[in-house]
Amino acid sequence: MRILFCADYWNPLSPDSVYEAEAAAVEKVQLPSSLINFEALVEQQNTSRAVRKVEPASTQELAIYRGWMLKPHIYERLYVALAERGLLLINTPAAYIHCHYFPESYPLIEGMTPRSTWLKTGLDVSLDEVMALLRPFGEKPIIVKDYVKSRKHEWNEACYIPSASDRQVVERVVSRFLHLQGEDLNEGLVFREFIDFEPLASHSKSHMPLTREFRLFVLDGQIIFSTPYWEEGDYGDDNNALPPLDLFRQVAQKIQSRFFTMDVAQKRDGTWNIVELGDGQVAGLPARADVEAFYQTLAGL
Repeated sequence: MRILFCADYWNPLSPDSVYEAEAAAVEKVQLPSSLINFEALVEQQNTSRAVRKVEPASTQELAIYRGWMLKPHIYERLYVALAERGLLLINTPAAYIHCHYFPESYPLIEGMTPRSTWLKTGLDVSLDEVMALLRPFGEKPIIVKDYVKSRKHEWNEACYIPSASDRQVVERVVSRFLHLQGEDLNEGLVFREFIDFEPLASHSKSHMPLTREFRLFVLDGQIIFSTPYWEEGDYGDDNNALPPLDLFRQVAQKIQSRFFTMDVAQKRDGTWNIVELGDGQVAGLPARADVEAFYQTLAGL
């Protein structure tokens, strides 16, 4: 298994500074690694240049990309270019989309995740169409995001809507969200019922509410790693506050991806929900994660 990191913009022979700790852990557990030129891949759309420093494999070799998020069509180009060098990314392009775009996997986690609906759209969206979509939520609070990301750190400005029936607030928050996303808007709008999860803290900078949330990494249907999601807040040492992994194993085996993340959070009543899924290659390791233990686990599989 080879780990592929994004190279640093200023020093292309070193991993991007964000991935330095991961690269050091990979070296320590003796996993091979290579560097990809992210700018060549995304900005210059020069895939051959992007993988130029990736040493070809003598026989077909499994690879895991650990880097910045990629649009699906760019991921597919990377997948093909690496395959030509004998490296097979752990997730096919179809599997990447399955966990990267929220609506793709929603049917498999429905009932264990906040009720959601979505609208495929560009930056110019009909408010009447949005309000019709929100009617089933009644006056419940909701959040807005696109198919991949929210603006959670602009919580009151571009994420949280106190009442789905408040047309004025819906227009204000959705408009601001679209303005901030701009050309980075992923496919359209997703609206999700706001759930009263167990509070953890308020973010020291954005003041968004932080909840008792964990990130689980899943490989081939098995949960291989669990870590607190937020850097701030006291998670405590109570085992009762840890996510019940058995609850999520069955649904994890249904997800059509070899390597993905499942973010889970505890509700005030003590039960647990799935927040969302993500492709395991572009999902970050939270600040509290034991990076070496994560890669030691991968190396031992």
